[in-house]
Amino acid sequence: MNADLWQKLLLMLENRLEQGLFTLWIRPLTAHVAGNSLELQAPNEFVATWVRERLSDVVREAAQELTGKRMDLTVVVRKPAPVVQAAQELPQLKAAPALALPLDYQPRPMAAARWRFSFDDFVVGPCNELACAASKGLCNDALAADHLFLSAGPGLGKTHLLHAIGRQLATRSNKSRLSIACLSAEEFATRLVLAIKARDAARFKTEFRESVDVLLLEDIHFFQGKGKLQDELLVTLKALQARGCKVVLTSSFLPRELDQIDPQLVSCFASGFLALMDAPDFATREEIVRRKARTLQVQVPDDVTGLLAERLTTDIRQLESCLNNLVLKARLLGQQITTELAWQVLENYAAHSTSPDLERIVSFVCKSYGIDELELKSKSRSQQTVLARNTAFYLCRKHTGMSLAAIGERLCRKHSTVLKGIINVEREINHQTPLGRQLSSTIGRLSA
Repeated sequence: MNADLWQKLLLMLENRLEQGLFTLWIRPLTAHVAGNSLELQAPNEFVATWVRERLSDVVREAAQELTGKRMDLTVVVRKPAPVVQAAQELPQLKAAPALALPLDYQPRPMAAARWRFSFDDFVVGPCNELACAASKGLCNDALAADHLFLSAGPGLGKTHLLHAIGRQLATRSNKSRLSIACLSAEEFATRLVLAIKARDAARFKTEFRESVDVLLLEDIHFFQGKGKLQDELLVTLKALQARGCKVVLTSSFLPRELDQIDPQLVSCFASGFLALMDAPDFATREEIVRRKARTLQVQVPDDVTGLLAERLTTDIRQLESCLNNLVLKARLLGQQITTELAWQVLENYAAHSTSPDLERIVSFVCKSYGIDELELKSKSRSQQTVLARNTAFYLCRKHTGMSLAAIGERLCRKHSTVLKGIINVEREINHQTPLGRQLSSTIGRLSA
C-alpha cells in the first residue's frame, strides 16, 4: 500500500477507534496492498492475533470505504523489534501470552484523547434523555456525584456520551492540562499486563491513581471473574474517589446484574449516579438518520429515512452503518438515493429488522386465539384465554425486553403470574407436546 493511502486509512481508523485502542494496536502496524489484498504487518504474534480477532472488521470496512472495493485482509508478523526480558506475570493475569516488548515501552494513561463525539451531535429522545442530562451535569458540576454509571445495550450511545463528556471536560477545564484517561476495561487490563512484563507496574499504578483527573472506562463487565484485575481496579477507583476525581463507567449490564464481581467493587460501581439508555423510538431513529445525513452532506428522501428508521430498531451503530453504505453505494453507482436502493442495502441488515412491540403482540395473540383485548386482560380462567395470555407473556418477554413486572402491569397480571405463564409455555415447547407444537407454530407465525 503506498504511503499516502496507508496514512489516509490510519486517519480514518484514528477517528473511528478510541485513542488508546488506536495507539496500542493500530499505530504499530505497517501495511502492503496488492490488488484487492490488504496485508497488515504487526510487530509480534500477540498484536497480530489481537488485531486479527478484534479489529479486522473495522479495518476492512474503512479500507472498503476508502478504496471503493472490498479488500481481502490478512494480518502477519513482521521481523520482531528488540525486546526486553519479561517479568513473571501475576497470578490470574492471563490476558496475554509471552510478548515481545519494545525497549522504549512506557505504560501511561491517555492524557489527550481524540474525541470522536460531542453533545452537539447526540440525538436526545425519551430513551436517553436522563443519561444525557446526567452526563452534562457531571461536566458542569450540576450532578450531585462525581461518579456516573451508564448502562445500555450495544450500539445505544454509551461510547458517544463517554467521548462527549471527555470533550466537554477537556474544553472547559481551567487547568492548563486536564489528565483524562479514556479506555476500555480490556485496554486497562492489557496495559497493566504489559506494564508488569516491562517491570514497570509501579509507574502504571501511580499514574492512574495519582495523575489522572478523569477516568472514562468502558465495558467494565470485562472484569467478571478476573480477581487480580478487580483488586487493581477497586484500589484505583477508591484512590480517585478520595482525590475527588470524576469517574464514568459504562456497561451493558447494571451493577447488580454483574456476576463474579467482588461485592466491594459492585458497591463502588453503584456508588454514583446510575443512568440507563433504552433502544430509541421511531421518531428518535428518524432524527438520527437526518442528523447523520447532514453530517455526510447528502439529501435523504423522507420515505428512505422512514424506511431505515422502521427496519433498524435496536442498534444505532447499525442504523448509521446502513446509511453510510447506502450513501457510498449511491455515489459509486452514480445514482440517487431511493427506496429501491435502500431495500438493496437493507438486505445486509436483515437480522436487525423490526421486532414486534407489545401492541402488535397483543393484536396478534387476540387474532390467533379468537378473543379480544378486554378478554385477554380480564379475570377469565377459560383454557383458551389462559393459553392466549401465557403466549402473550412469552412473546413480550422474548421480543420487547420488558421486565416481568412491566409485562404484568400492561396485561393486568402480577409479576409471579407472568413468570409462571412463561415457564408453562417453555415447558410445553421444550417437551414437544401436542400443545407445545401448537404454540411453536403460533409463535413462528409472529416471527415470520
